[in-house]
Amino acid sequence: MVAQRESALNRPLSGLERRLLNDFQDGLPLSPAPFAEMAETLDVSEAAVLKALSGLQNQGLISRVGPVFRPNRVGASTLAAMGVPEGRLEEVAALVSAYEEVNHNYEREHELNLWFVATAPDRERLDQVLAEIERRTGIEVIDLPMVEDYFINLGFPLQWA
Repeated sequence: MVAQRESALNRPLSGLERRLLNDFQDGLPLSPAPFAEMAETLDVSEAAVLKALSGLQNQGLISRVGPVFRPNRVGASTLAAMGVPEGRLEEVAALVSAYEEVNHNYEREHELNLWFVATAPDRERLDQVLAEIERRTGIEVIDLPMVEDYFINLGFPLQWA
């Protein structure tokens, strides 16, 4: 799960929301009923887990809940970058994020200031998505496919103020 700042909320996160964000950054149960297993671990109902996750997603605090596969093990994936004029950054980022193939995007302080990861069932579809983003924005999309595989666990204990 990808979490943004708690301050984006107009209220403090509940204990359940905090546990979901902290305890399941990795190790999501691999089973036919992962949310039921999460609920059991947290001593709440599956409905409560689903409602809390849906609320976090609707508020934009998490983007998705699901597995992360090693690149190009299931389908095709790439890192891409764009040099977006400052005045268009939010517009272009929203357009990029609207593609179901885009996992996430982020701004960097560089002339290539918008970066994103895209995954598709195959390379042909991935190329179509990148070309469509380029066509719709009028901005070159630089495809940066993985050359060497490194694993970095991006999970970390969250600290609550």
